Amino acid sequence: MAKTNPKVTARAKRVSRIRKNIAGTTERPRLRVFKSNKHIYAQIIDDTLGKTIVAMSTVDKSFDIGEEKGKIGAAKAVGTAIAEKAKAAGVGEVVFDRGGYLYHGRVKSLSEGAREGGLIF
Repeated sequence: MAKTNPKVTARAKRVSRIRKNIAGTTERPRLRVFKSNKHIYAQIIDDTLGKTIVAMSTVDKSFDIGEEKGKIGAAKAVGTAIAEKAKAAGVGEVVFDRGGYLYHGRVKSLSEGAREGGLIF
């Protein structure tokens, strides 16, 4: 039997607690954040349809970090890029889902970048 990582199971519990209260609608979809050790990913999801409207990450070929340095700078650039894509898709307001992570560092930087890009949440 495989051992489970206690950090992974603790984050899964936090995610389920958060998702009980947060749901994206067609008018206000959910901005979901996932971070790995090297990259950060963001999706805008309509939970009523179960579809991803817009997605952006540091892995995307269209991603350009600009003058920003490091992972926090990359997260901010992903935030502004997803805000631009969301505006093009007709999304102006979102509900922020931090994905079980604390609201600081890369998660905070991504949300600030999205706000600077014009998303309201």
